[in-house]
Amino acid sequence: MARVVMQAVVSVDGYIAYPDGSVGPLFDWYNNGDVTVHPNDKWSFDVSRASAAYVQPFWDDVRCTVIGRHLFDITDGWAGVPAAGENLVVVTHRPLPGDWLARFPDAPFHTAASVEAGIELAKKLAGDGLVCVTAGDVGGQAFSAGLVDEVAMDVVPVVFGAGVRFFGGHTGTVLLGDPDAVVQGDRVLHLHYTVARALISETDSAEA
Repeated sequence: MARVVMQAVVSVDGYIAYPDGSVGPLFDWYNNGDVTVHPNDKWSFDVSRASAAYVQPFWDDVRCTVIGRHLFDITDGWAGVPAAGENLVVVTHRPLPGDWLARFPDAPFHTAASVEAGIELAKKLAGDGLVCVTAGDVGGQAFSAGLVDEVAMDVVPVVFGAGVRFFGGHTGTVLLGDPDAVVQGDRVLHLHYTVARALISETDSAEA
């Protein structure tokens, strides 16, 4: 069964973008090394050796990515190429633009009207692989709904002060396991956690 990981590059104070959607220095580490990595067949980045050893296996495991309509619109759907994996699901209440579909008729993009439906579709498309849901509003909704198995954060040493939160509008306490990956790259710290659902249940029971 597919695992679902919520992932993004994030500032130390928990933001994945400025209020206007720009990312400032968050992505600088993608081009500050001498090891080339490939999230897909068309893109490549030059990162540090430590980052390469972490991100390349992660990208290789992704089979489907889930994003929101806002990210689709501001990236122009990444020109029909999923950021990682073979398929991409856009959570949206509107059809994808007709001119975009005409430009990229073979793009392996799918739509879903809700986060729950999007994750369900992505898991079917991913098989036994990894579903990557982008952090922010859609990722936060999936996290709140208990649909996220893992959390991956690429933490950049910058403080934004305001912006788009990694966990979106999620509120409430959720326990994660101890980090099972802590990798120091060049101007980035890679962290990976498993969502500790058993601990959540115990906490809820104690509070009840």
